[in-house]
Amino acid sequence: MAINVIMPALGMSQDTGRIISWLKEAGSAVVKGEMLLEIETDKATVEVEAPATGILREVSAHAGEDVPVGTVIAIIADAEEAADSPQFVGSAAVTTDHKPTRATPLAQRIAKVNQVEISEIQPKDGDRIKKSDVLAFVASRQVSTADYRLRPASPKARTLATRLGLQLTDISGTGPEGAVLVADIERAAGTRASAVAADRPLVETPQESTDQAVIPVSSTWRIMAERLSQSWSQTPHFYLQREINASRLIEWRKSLLENPGPKVTFTDLLVKLFAEALRRHPQANARWSDGKILKNAAVNVGLAVAVEQGLVVPVIRAADTLTISEIAARRAAYVERAQAGKLRPEDIQDGSCTLSNLGMYGVDSFSAIVNPPQAVILAVGRIAERVMAVNGQAVVAPSIIITLSCDHRVVDGAHGAQMMQTLITLIEEPLKLLN
Repeated sequence: MAINVIMPALGMSQDTGRIISWLKEAGSAVVKGEMLLEIETDKATVEVEAPATGILREVSAHAGEDVPVGTVIAIIADAEEAADSPQFVGSAAVTTDHKPTRATPLAQRIAKVNQVEISEIQPKDGDRIKKSDVLAFVASRQVSTADYRLRPASPKARTLATRLGLQLTDISGTGPEGAVLVADIERAAGTRASAVAADRPLVETPQESTDQAVIPVSSTWRIMAERLSQSWSQTPHFYLQREINASRLIEWRKSLLENPGPKVTFTDLLVKLFAEALRRHPQANARWSDGKILKNAAVNVGLAVAVEQGLVVPVIRAADTLTISEIAARRAAYVERAQAGKLRPEDIQDGSCTLSNLGMYGVDSFSAIVNPPQAVILAVGRIAERVMAVNGQAVVAPSIIITLSCDHRVVDGAHGAQMMQTLITLIEEPLKLLN
C-alpha cells in the first residue's frame, strides 16, 4: 500500500512550509524513520522522517517551493506497487482514451468546484492532469475563471488580500500550482502603492540615501516577526522582575561539574528550577484558547536558541521529571541540531513555556515577548557582582536578574507573583528541590 508524504504542520499558526532539500531522490529506496527531506517552517528548519519503508515516488514539490500544510508532496510505494505502475495516493486515477492518467489534488479541487468530470479533461503535457488543464477546460465551457475559488491561496494570503482590498485573481501566485502566498500579496500591495505615488503631484522631498544595504530575510525570520508582532499586539503582557542572590546557584553548578557526564550550564539549572516552579503552580503552565484557560498536561520548557536564520525554540519535554544531567544532554543536542539546521519536527512541538537566557551576551536584564500560545516566558540576564542588602548590611555578592512575562488572560498578578516567589526561593536555596 502506498503511503502519502505530506507537508507537516508544526504549529497552530503555520500555513505553509518551504522545502529546503530532498535527502532521497525519487525512485530510491527509503526506510521508515530515516530522514527524507528538510523543510523550513515558522519555527525552524527541520528534517522530516520517512513515514514508511518502500520506494520514493511522485515527488511533486521541489527545493525552494512553499507548500501549504497537509499537501501531498510525494508517496512511498512498496516494492510490488513500484514495480507495477503505482498510483499517486491522493490523486485521482482516471482514464482518457483507455490510457491511465492522474490528476493533481489541486486539479481535482478546481474540477469539483466547477462540477467538471475529471475524466473529460485531456492533459496537455504528459499523462497527468494539472490545474492549467482544468482551467482551460472550464474556460472552453465559458465558465468564468475569475471565480474566487479558482485561485488557490493560503489562508493568511486570503485574509491579507481582503484587508488590503486586493483581488486574488489579479495576483500571480508563486506557491505550488500557482497558489498565492503572503509574499505575493505584499508584493502586489507594494506595486499598487508605487503606482498611486506616481500619480501624485511632485513635491520636494529630502534625498534618501542610496547606499542602504538590504538584509535578506529568511522564511523563519519573517514568520517569527509576524508571530511575535501578533503576540505583542494581541496578548496583554505584564512583567515581574527580581534581582536574586546567585551564590547557592553557583555552588550547585560547581558541585555538578565535578561529576562525570555532560557539562552543566546555568541554563540547565534554571530549566529545572523553572519547570519545578510551574509544576507547583499549574495556573501558569496553561494557555488561552477560544475564551478558555487550558492547563497543559506536562511542563515542557522551550529554550530560545539564536541561529543565523532567526530564533528557534526546541522543547525539553517533562523537564520537571528529568535529572540535571538529562536536561544538560538534551539541551546540548538541541543546540547542536539547531545551529546545524537539523532540528526534527518533534524537537519543536508542544512547548508549554519558554526560557530565554541572554546572560552569555553580557545583558543584565530584559523583557521577553510571550511565545504564543504559551502564557509565560522567563528572561534571564547575566550573573554579576552587585551590591545587595544581606542581613541589613550592604555586601557585594553575585546576583542574577530574572523577568517573567505573563499573558494576563491566563495568569493574573497574584498567580504570577506566587510562581515567581517559588522560583526565587528555589534559585536562592536549590536544596528545596528535595522538599
